[in-house]
Amino acid sequence: MSSPNKDPEHLARLQDYYAQNRRIPSYQRLADLFGFASKAASRKLLDRLADVGFVDRTPDDDAWIPGARFFERPVVDTVRAGLPQAANDPYQEVLAIDDYLVAKPSRTVLLVVKGDSMIDAGIFEGDHIVVDRGQPARAGDIVVAIVDNEFTVKYLAQDKRGFHLKPGNPAYPTIRPKGQLEIYGVVTGSFRRYR
Repeated sequence: MSSPNKDPEHLARLQDYYAQNRRIPSYQRLADLFGFASKAASRKLLDRLADVGFVDRTPDDDAWIPGARFFERPVVDTVRAGLPQAANDPYQEVLAIDDYLVAKPSRTVLLVVKGDSMIDAGIFEGDHIVVDRGQPARAGDIVVAIVDNEFTVKYLAQDKRGFHLKPGNPAYPTIRPKGQLEIYGVVTGSFRRYR
């Protein structure tokens, strides 16, 4: 039988399994994976994880699915990009990346960046940007815009002549619409994968 003090280890293994298979395993498969003596031990583990929000039952109660906390990741510490600092290991908080970057899932899309006009904003070619299509844009926001029927990501700026788009790279010019400037959405975050 599983001991509650092993639940964090079991949860980590379950998260890895889900990442590979996109499903929570059956009681029998879970027992086989974790070396439990019975399916009952698997059910008890999932019941404990459900009690703290890591897994849930489907509405028709026929399967387990990830719960609200399943995708939380530990924020262990800050790390300097300058001089090294002493390493600390205790968990300070947890963060679900989707909760951090996505306010309204129904109006959020991801776009892949092409080009280098926003490098000074920390947005590089190949990055994924998180775009909220329903958030009102203000001057200074990074936006995805349709300007004269062309798609681009830039800073939204305003002056006496009206709204225009400014690059985050001095090698590129400011874009003033000849016709229409439409805001597709506001960029709320970005991410990239290194390996």
